[in-house]
Amino acid sequence: QVQLVESGGGLVQAGDSLRLSCAASGRTFGPYVMGWFRQAPGKEREFVAVISWIGRRTDYADSVKGRFTISRDNAKNTGYLQMNSLKPEDTAVYYCAARDGSTWSTGVSEYEYWGQGTQVTVSS
Repeated sequence: QVQLVESGGGLVQAGDSLRLSCAASGRTFGPYVMGWFRQAPGKEREFVAVISWIGRRTDYADSVKGRFTISRDNAKNTGYLQMNSLKPEDTAVYYCAARDGSTWSTGVSEYEYWGQGTQVTVSS
């Protein structure tokens, strides 16, 4: 079992930056793929970014490419999502998720472990 706790959300203005953190505990020895997802009111949860166990491979949703950066520090059992040039449409609850093994996935249903989410609100 892996427990995940997100932090770093908040209320910001359009164009601002935020860095989300995801602290993992429990069975933190790898490998496991880490992803970030988000869910806006009335919408389905959607993929944002994913990073491999060692961190050499990353992928992003088209809507955040060039603005968001995913990273991880396995020595600290922590993942990060740096969000720059935020837009009002980025407003959502952001979730950190982990998937056992090294198999790549951007699908919500493919992840076994989820955090409780952190709210990001971007005002115009």
